[in-house]
Amino acid sequence: MKTSLHGVIPPVPTIIGDDGRFDPVGMGKLIDRLLASEINGFLFLGSAGEFAQLSNPARKEIAEFCVKRVAGRRPVIIGTASCHTEEVIELSNHAAAVGADAVMVVNPYYLQLSDERIYQHYRQIAGAAKLPVLLYNFPALTGQDLSPELVRRLALDCPNIVGIKDTVDCMSHIRRIIQEVKESRPDFMVFSGYDEYLLDTLLIGGDGAIPATSNFAPEVTCGIYRAFREGDLAAAQKQLLRLGKLSRMYVMDKPFTGLIKESIRLCGLDISNKVIAPGSAVVDAAQRQALKEILISAGVPVA
Repeated sequence: MKTSLHGVIPPVPTIIGDDGRFDPVGMGKLIDRLLASEINGFLFLGSAGEFAQLSNPARKEIAEFCVKRVAGRRPVIIGTASCHTEEVIELSNHAAAVGADAVMVVNPYYLQLSDERIYQHYRQIAGAAKLPVLLYNFPALTGQDLSPELVRRLALDCPNIVGIKDTVDCMSHIRRIIQEVKESRPDFMVFSGYDEYLLDTLLIGGDGAIPATSNFAPEVTCGIYRAFREGDLAAAQKQLLRLGKLSRMYVMDKPFTGLIKESIRLCGLDISNKVIAPGSAVVDAAQRQALKEILISAGVPVA
């Protein structure tokens, strides 16, 4: 990998135009705004990027555009998950061909798989992918957890598997991965998927977070990361209190993708808030007002 991954990496939403197709103009605006902030990298085509609702040609188009727009100014991770192992490999090697730095792969969903079958899925990917692979654990959506034992086995057997985004609402799960995997493989990177676990993850030896709020309020999570690096826990706590207020938005709607896009708009960036069906944009005035009040309560400037 050209650059080690660390810190705050936004899971960037995919901007969709009124015609329901990828909007490169809006996506470019968002990327440029994030490049002007302190973020440490990008994740495109993750959950917030609505990868599961996109065709493979669209995913390839978006990956190529985003890598080109970032132009090496930050590391880029491309989400290449699929329920089909060979499809993951195809998308991962496309990401390599267009210049990405790493790929992230959530485990197959719908089918219930044994740990051995999940292991073989990732082992095949790691053996064939031309980029470093990060695991993505999100059991609330996939229905299956990547246990610390399974993660450790993959990390030790597959040098090309370099880290994990652990989206589990339980800090002890992240702690166990850090303790049980990093002890044997210190370079293995552990990122929290939940925004509010960023500081705890860093304090116990993790590497950062992949938090959706950093798409519209990067000063909050980046402020926590900077304060941690400087040893200023008082400053980190101030930002953590702001982050706790922002995190209330995640329970306002399902999926939360429209809320992220609407928050970006409320923070002054003129992009479409369209969401790929079966999701839908925030259209309810009361919901929009509640979202605005959350932003204001956290001290985030609203246009």
